[in-house]
Amino acid sequence: MDGRWTLKKGATALVTGGTKGIGRAIVEELAKFGASVYTCSRNQAELAECLKQWEGNNFKVTGSVCDVCSRTEREKLMENVSTVFQGKLDIFINNVGTGIRKPTMEYTAEDYSLTMTTNFESALHLSQLAHPLLKASTSGSVVFISSTSTLHVYVKSALYTASKGALDQLAKHLACEWSKDNIRVNCDGPAVLKTPLIESLCLENEFMEH
Repeated sequence: MDGRWTLKKGATALVTGGTKGIGRAIVEELAKFGASVYTCSRNQAELAECLKQWEGNNFKVTGSVCDVCSRTEREKLMENVSTVFQGKLDIFINNVGTGIRKPTMEYTAEDYSLTMTTNFESALHLSQLAHPLLKASTSGSVVFISSTSTLHVYVKSALYTASKGALDQLAKHLACEWSKDNIRVNCDGPAVLKTPLIESLCLENEFMEH
């Protein structure tokens, strides 16, 4: 590797939504630096294909199907992670996210529930579940994937922005609260990237104009 950064030997990591977009890039970056990575996806076929490719690259990546909108599935995911990594976790990347483009007056209760459950509730709950594993590692790190939309106005994105803003605030509080357990908490806010989500929402050109 080029020496940009390093990981401790034997580092373990959980990356949610790691089969495409930003999540996949994170999985592969961590694996290149020698980490053992666990990831999840809602799509069994997509996950299986990625695991096959990663195995071919000699990456130490395992994973399972999980819809983070389900509390039961979130709990099962963390049980799997605990088993695979023997009760310890060094890195937890809260990556899963979704967005719905609409004028604010058109948002429904269902839109709100899906967005907040996917982008915020799942991250909060999974972090709670991960805390004992991160604490056991004695040097845990949590990263929330937020967005520059919390700093700028992107049209038809009020609900998405609100959910990401909640992540920003959660990260600040956990960084202070969990420091005593040697757990670092950060929030990364990437700008508009050409990911499957952005392409599906047809946002790239519109965002670039603002």
